[in-house]
Amino acid sequence: MKKVLLAAVFLAGFSFSQAQEAKAKSIDPKEDKDLMTWYHKDFSGSKVYGVNTENAYKYLESKGLKPKTVVVGVLDSGVQVDHPGLVKNLWSNPNEVPGNGKDDDGNGYIDDVHGWNFIGGKNGDIDIDNMEVTRVVAKYKSVFEGDDSAKNKANMAKMPEEFAMYTKAKEIFNKKSIDASQNFKTYSMISELVPNMVKLLGGKPVTTETISAIKAPTDQKDAIAYQVLGQVSQSPEFKGKSSAEFEKLIKEQMKEAIDYYAPQSKQYDLSYDPRKEIVGDNYDDYSEKIYGNNHYEGPDAEHGTHVAGIIAGLPQGKEVQYGIASKVAKIMTVRTVPNGDERDKDVANAIRYAVDNGAKVLNMSFGKPVSPGKNVVWDAFKYAQDKGVLLVKAAGNENEDVAEHLAYPTNFKNVTDEQPFVNNVLVVGASTNKNAALRASFSNYNKKMVNVFAPGEEIYSTVPKNEYKYLQGTSMASPVVAGAAAVLLAYMPDLKPAQIIEALVKTSNPNTENGFGDYSQAGGVIDVKKAAEYAYTNFYSGKSSANTKPSKSVKKAVKK
Repeated sequence: MKKVLLAAVFLAGFSFSQAQEAKAKSIDPKEDKDLMTWYHKDFSGSKVYGVNTENAYKYLESKGLKPKTVVVGVLDSGVQVDHPGLVKNLWSNPNEVPGNGKDDDGNGYIDDVHGWNFIGGKNGDIDIDNMEVTRVVAKYKSVFEGDDSAKNKANMAKMPEEFAMYTKAKEIFNKKSIDASQNFKTYSMISELVPNMVKLLGGKPVTTETISAIKAPTDQKDAIAYQVLGQVSQSPEFKGKSSAEFEKLIKEQMKEAIDYYAPQSKQYDLSYDPRKEIVGDNYDDYSEKIYGNNHYEGPDAEHGTHVAGIIAGLPQGKEVQYGIASKVAKIMTVRTVPNGDERDKDVANAIRYAVDNGAKVLNMSFGKPVSPGKNVVWDAFKYAQDKGVLLVKAAGNENEDVAEHLAYPTNFKNVTDEQPFVNNVLVVGASTNKNAALRASFSNYNKKMVNVFAPGEEIYSTVPKNEYKYLQGTSMASPVVAGAAAVLLAYMPDLKPAQIIEALVKTSNPNTENGFGDYSQAGGVIDVKKAAEYAYTNFYSGKSSANTKPSKSVKKAVKK
């Protein structure tokens, strides 16, 4: 799912902080160029938990290594392929003639010059789609809760796995659909009250003193606006702002909230299904692979464009933003994620498409709580592993232990398993530079099932219309790690996915404050330079046989 976590603002007893992925902060990037690139910093020198990007390049080049281009597949909402900060680092299919309406390379996809779109078709592109829990409830409600109670019980006994999934999905559906409706009404009401709040301020700044001096209104709308102002005056985001600044900021916040909650009327609508009309495939046929179109951007490519910039963005004009692998990576865009939950069939096909067309690292900044087609996705995971392709996946933004609340697709078939069923999946949590706790407040975590953490809060990157924006979420942390993996592969192309994972986990900069050491295998934030040193020392010899060389930690284990 392409998720949006709005900034935490407490209004009338409600908070955005429970939403699922961070939207833009009210920051003027032109005023803080240091913040724009904080995630590249060297921790040893700055004490900021960046990933040490520049020193990684210096180290690898000091060894006389020459980089080879690494194709990184971005499985996401779409990418603005002509963005000035991305256009030079975009993958182009060498065997496809642009715009001739033919499948020149014979892979089944016509004019797939920069990638493919699995959520589009001849009738356009999907924007809003259901949540997966909606699809599950719609499919199984009549099966388990039909008019014939005896038949219902028989179906429960005959399909225990489906019934368990239905029960979980129904619980989430009931809660989230009600919350969405209530939140939409709340923020719409507050939006309507903005003129009343501005009137009550009377041109004065938002301070406790200003609010205290306001005579309690007798008009009902003004009275509610007064209550909201009382909450706002205590919020760091609004406190001290001028009346004009307050008006501008609160309108932006309310628009973000309304834009987030409005589509959910469709996402949680049991009768809504855009798939057949737009894509035109037989959705229940998981073996079907040839469908979609080459509309790389789609209706809303903010999320995917931002992710792509974190991996391989290039400075342009006055912008100093650059991606972790900007010197070595090319972006292949595979549109997979709508405004709603991604579908398992599309995820599996997107993985196979990217692997078959030469991507060596795939970024997957999405997730959901139930997965009817998890087996077909797991088959795709195994396919990628067999081809030596690394999958980098966001841990999720629910502030939950993923062992207790699975975020599909997962590389653990059962939470009780000691090891993942494949060795090519790297799961990433989000860190912050704002406090000693280090874990971003929204990030999921688990000592066994999350491998590493990486910067994911206040990340500045490319967005559509040739613009840039701060976004936050594990969706931003994942491409930081995907970019790091691409850097290692560019200079040491024989590295296996498991070796890249080991190098990043073993060399993360540790932090034990506030339990951070127990939130992932690494217990810290990745350091690309240290990972490069580890990989070079333990795995690289300049020969193709280098990837069979065990690490020192493995040698010690064998000796013991």
